[in-house]
Amino acid sequence: MNKRTSILLLLLSLSFAAFSQSVPKLRANAELGYIGVLSHNIQFSNEGTRINYVTQGGQDVLFPVSRLSLDFYLTKRSSITLLYQPLKIETKAYLEEDMIVDEATFPAGTGVKFLYNFPFYRASYLYEFAPDNSGYDFAFGVTLQIRNATIEFESLDGSIFRRNSDIGVVPALKLRTKKYFGSKYFIGLEADGIYAPVSYLNGSTNEIVGAILDASVNGGFRLNREAFTFLNIRYLGGGAVGTSEQVEGPGDGFTENWLHFINVSVGFSYEFY
Repeated sequence: MNKRTSILLLLLSLSFAAFSQSVPKLRANAELGYIGVLSHNIQFSNEGTRINYVTQGGQDVLFPVSRLSLDFYLTKRSSITLLYQPLKIETKAYLEEDMIVDEATFPAGTGVKFLYNFPFYRASYLYEFAPDNSGYDFAFGVTLQIRNATIEFESLDGSIFRRNSDIGVVPALKLRTKKYFGSKYFIGLEADGIYAPVSYLNGSTNEIVGAILDASVNGGFRLNREAFTFLNIRYLGGGAVGTSEQVEGPGDGFTENWLHFINVSVGFSYEFY
C-alpha cells in the first residue's frame, strides 16, 4: 500500500466517522415503577357528589405503572419523541354515604367498583440550544398529547352503573435538560405542561379550563456506549373543569377532574447508532 492510498483511506475513514455522527439515531426507553395518589377529586354533573378517590374510592395504595418512549434524532440538534403511558387504576370501596354520579345514586352501605383508565399518547418535537461540548443539554419544544379516558362506577351487585369516556387532543410545551459528570454520570429534568382555557383552543362557546404537568427529575449512568440506566421521580398532575356541549347520556355534562400523582421508577435506555 503506497503513501497516497494510505492517505486516501485515512480521509475516507475520517469522513465516514464524521458522517456516522450526524446520522439520525434512535433511543428506546422503558420505565417500570409505582405511582402514588397525592390527591384526586372528580365530579359528574352539577348536582353530583365531589368524589375523593383517595378517601372514598380506594386510591390510597401504590399502583404499578410503566412507560415506553422512542427518541428519533433527526439532526444533531432536533429530535422527535413518541411516548405511550398506560394509566389504569381499578379499585373497590365501601360507601359511608350516598354517592351521586350523573343522576345515579349509589347508596351508603354498599360497595362500588371504580375504574380510572386514562392512558395517553404523546408526540413531541425538541430543539437543542446548548452549545457543543458544554457538558449539558438544554432542549425546548412542543408536545401534542392524545388522551383516551374511560371512567366507570359500578355497584358490586351490578344494578347501578355509570360510564364517562372521552378522546381529546391537548397541546403543550416541553423542556428537557441534562447535566453530565464526565462521560458516565448525569442528572436531568424533563417537563411537559400547559394551563389554558380549552374553549379558546378548540373554539367552544363553553368555558372549560384544563391543565397538564408531567415533570420529572432523574439521575443515572451509562452501562456502555449504547445503554444506560436511571432512577426517575415524576410528578403527574392536571385535569379540567367545565360543561361539555355534547351531552349524550344522563347528567348535565358538567365534569370536574383534578389529580396529583407521584411516580418513582427505574428506567433503561438503549441507543441505536
